Amino acid sequence: MRNKIFIKAVSILIALVVFTSCADLLDTQDIKVNPNAPADAPIDVLMSGMLVGLSAAHEDTDTRIAYMWAGQLAGLSRQHAGFGIYNVAASTFDPSWSTAYSAASNARILQRKAAPINNKVALGIAQVAEALLMAKITVLYGDIPYSQAFEEVTYPTPIFDKQADVYTALIALLNDAYANLSSGVGSVDGSKEFIFGGSGSKWAKAAKTLQSRLYLHLGQYANAVAAAQLGITDPDGDALIPHGTAQTIDNNLNFDFFENSRPGDTGFDDPAYLPVFMKIRLDGVAQASGKAMRNSATDETAVYNHFFKVGVYSTGALDPNTVDGMFVSDAPHPLLTFYENQLIIAESQARLGNISDAVTALNSARQSLATGYINGQFINSANQAKGIQYDDYSDADFLSGGLANPVSTGRDQQKGLLYEIISQKYIVSLAQYNVFTDVRRLAKATPIVQLPIPPTNVRGIPGRYIYPQNEINTNGANVPSPLPDQFTKLPIFQ
Repeated sequence: MRNKIFIKAVSILIALVVFTSCADLLDTQDIKVNPNAPADAPIDVLMSGMLVGLSAAHEDTDTRIAYMWAGQLAGLSRQHAGFGIYNVAASTFDPSWSTAYSAASNARILQRKAAPINNKVALGIAQVAEALLMAKITVLYGDIPYSQAFEEVTYPTPIFDKQADVYTALIALLNDAYANLSSGVGSVDGSKEFIFGGSGSKWAKAAKTLQSRLYLHLGQYANAVAAAQLGITDPDGDALIPHGTAQTIDNNLNFDFFENSRPGDTGFDDPAYLPVFMKIRLDGVAQASGKAMRNSATDETAVYNHFFKVGVYSTGALDPNTVDGMFVSDAPHPLLTFYENQLIIAESQARLGNISDAVTALNSARQSLATGYINGQFINSANQAKGIQYDDYSDADFLSGGLANPVSTGRDQQKGLLYEIISQKYIVSLAQYNVFTDVRRLAKATPIVQLPIPPTNVRGIPGRYIYPQNEINTNGANVPSPLPDQFTKLPIFQ
């Protein structure tokens, strides 16, 4: 059973880090001499603080913007109406950038404390946490401070490393993490390590799933498969952020946003594309266009109702299901999952031309979905009764005219299979920043197979986030010039 130690300091952490840029992380005299500062804290205390920061960085506003820009969520009012049409400023991303770098700085401190005492489990967990944080930042911003970012005395204004170099460094870091975590040497207090309760073996698999994600971004499909085959092998290994029901203390931050902070500011009505896409899959509309399909092997009615509920905040509106579904107060938030791992294998194998292996991996994910499990939750029985079905596919189902590829022209077996894999991943990745990564990545990956997500701006779907104002102010000499706007593609997706 997963350790359910709830996060009780997210709001405190955000308040502490929100005004800190990477140029001045921990660079105050109080922190350097205070006996309660991170550098002087015991490993188990550092572990909790680091994981709180990691959690906050994956449930924050920039994550919400990411799945909004991927067409999953609509901005309907106030600030989020602007985000929904891609209107952002340099100040928009100050809090999220600072949260991630502050948490990564704590991860680096933990590594420095764990290495000399040969606590390889603690060291490996901190390495995975660092990689999670920096992977998020580089895939959203491109070139970022990394090689010098955590040496604030020596490098008060760190250089921006090329995105390709950051990826290379993170992949190497995850190799080290996997070796450390697989060694079984050392331990951490399971009551302080609230993701896996101190399990080095589960963290080792999570490291490989994250590594496979990075290889997928780079289009290195054979490497992605090799890493994922050592990754998360079943839903019990999902890396999830646990939550409770205490408002502003341990509840899910999406719930807090939808229910308490900004009810009605966002929702799943037009122009949100995900519910439209899912209804097409349910109703069988537009099969002739090849944009989406329903087939007799699949019924996602229960999943649709798990995600969305009518009239929670506005009469007749399609709202987040904060009542009895995905966005309830104590819903866990996914970091790395079995579904992502299997769908990475499926897509990579399909792109390599290994159709049977791809179908096997897709079916593995579907078999788990058929139980009603989604990222730490089971769909309630009332919604499951409305319809849930994920039968196994055969290779032939993806031939033109087959069960899962009824289009008579324009899509071969490989493309039909890729479309189904990409569709399934888009659905199960709701509320994760990775959906925005996939939208940009799929515009380059060959063969090109994309979902028809409509942009909400004539310039098209954005290609990146823009550098935060605090970073520009404190590290301006190193920030890329001219400053790229949100429609500039990142190097790895050009």
